[in-house]
Amino acid sequence: MCGLLLLIITGPRVMMFLWYIVNPRRWENAFDSVIVPVFGFLFFPWTTLMFVTVSPHGNVDGNDWLWLGLAFLVDCFSAFGSLRNRNQMPGYAR
Repeated sequence: MCGLLLLIITGPRVMMFLWYIVNPRRWENAFDSVIVPVFGFLFFPWTTLMFVTVSPHGNVDGNDWLWLGLAFLVDCFSAFGSLRNRNQMPGYAR
């Protein structure tokens, strides 16, 4: 369980870092400024990765919106999904 949580939390961020090292031009083409990828790195890593995947030139159209929506849902579920189960943890004060 901890390994899966670690992969969900760090997996996209490590992939973002490695992808930027290997192909920085794609990241520069996808984003106009540095603020958006940094914000995405901190709060929406799956959505940021999907944006770079589906729009190498910064344009999103057609089914790309579906993929971005799914990535956003994954980000939301990974961030807020643990709030519901925290009362099952031993030592949790209600």
